[in-house]
Amino acid sequence: MMTTSPDLSSPANRILLVEDDPRLADMLTEYLTQAGFRVTHAPNGRDAVVHIAAGQADAVILDLMLPDMDGLDVCRQARAVSDVPVLMLTARGDAIDRIVGLEMGADDYLPKPFEPRELLARLRAILRRRVDVGMGRADQRGGPSASDDFLRFGRLEIDSAAHSAKLDGVPCELTAYQFDLLLVLARHAGRVLSRDSLMELLKGEPIEAFDRSIDVHMSRIRAAVEDDPKKPRRIITVRGAGYLFAKVQD
Repeated sequence: MMTTSPDLSSPANRILLVEDDPRLADMLTEYLTQAGFRVTHAPNGRDAVVHIAAGQADAVILDLMLPDMDGLDVCRQARAVSDVPVLMLTARGDAIDRIVGLEMGADDYLPKPFEPRELLARLRAILRRRVDVGMGRADQRGGPSASDDFLRFGRLEIDSAAHSAKLDGVPCELTAYQFDLLLVLARHAGRVLSRDSLMELLKGEPIEAFDRSIDVHMSRIRAAVEDDPKKPRRIITVRGAGYLFAKVQD
């Protein structure tokens, strides 16, 4: 088994591992413990939902195939009570399964078999995104300041400190990753951001060429913040370039 040096500077270190394969669970628990995380193992979906609802995890590694319920159901129930980052694992390799997982609220997706180092990199990435974006760190390339905790664009309010967005005073249903995407776009309102730029600003790892997960997340964000997601006015797709957050003051 591969080893790695402890990462005691990790921004969040309580990991809930939801995996019914005891051998894989033991291996990942040992590996992540060596990396500086505190790992709790839940062998089924029921236990996982209880742990998540109790706020006992800073991130969740969730297997899609569980003995008592589908991992998608676990993710859906988790999203009803928490915005904890979720990294989904599955043996299913079809793109449609990945898209469904993201639409159900997962922040990232890793198909089996995988290298432990890649899992660790993706886990650290979703944790960094929340901390870095939540703290409002500015674009090091000289972009607009990202120090404001509260942003208002007409009827849309974005509160980075509370990690929430509201449209007409009603909370928008967004995952942690989707909120982070919205916040980055809003802090760079009026600028076109490519997918690569978004990943860099989110402090994420490079995405695979196939991976259109940002596009899926954008569709979910539009469903939450647009009056008509099919005719978006706030989040505009610039063909061949990326996305632009328009300074709508309605």
